[in-house]
Amino acid sequence: MTFPKGLPHFAKGEVIKGFGRGSKELGIPTANYDVDVVNNMPKEVEPGIYFGFAKVDQGPVYKMVMSVGWNPFYNNTQKSMEIYIIQKFDEDFYGKMLKVVMLGYLRPEKNFNSVDELIKAINNDVKEAEVKLDEEQFSKFKTHEFFS
Repeated sequence: MTFPKGLPHFAKGEVIKGFGRGSKELGIPTANYDVDVVNNMPKEVEPGIYFGFAKVDQGPVYKMVMSVGWNPFYNNTQKSMEIYIIQKFDEDFYGKMLKVVMLGYLRPEKNFNSVDELIKAINNDVKEAEVKLDEEQFSKFKTHEFFS
């Protein structure tokens, strides 16, 4: 198995307040990194939707999907990394340490005609990521020393 250019990519940083759309508008809460973490991403990593694993503080390691780029639906002017951890959390984790490993690429960024279309695409990304992350080539990263 060969990884896409720039992957696997390990990132860690404090969770900051994002645009506030994930939870409120989409029902899909995301965690956001500071611009410094975004700017440390390898140049080869294209904007798009990725999958991998994430860990908040000393908690368990969970599957995740991540949007990297400008979110054309919202016309962002600043590049972002928005992480959706595939797990129900009862509270926000602003200020907590978030570690992620990006392992694979799902699709390019694209615009949508409606919020409903965007939500449907995200839900499809989550389903695809859940299946891929069970494959041995990816699942072994769940116990990677980076998360220790």
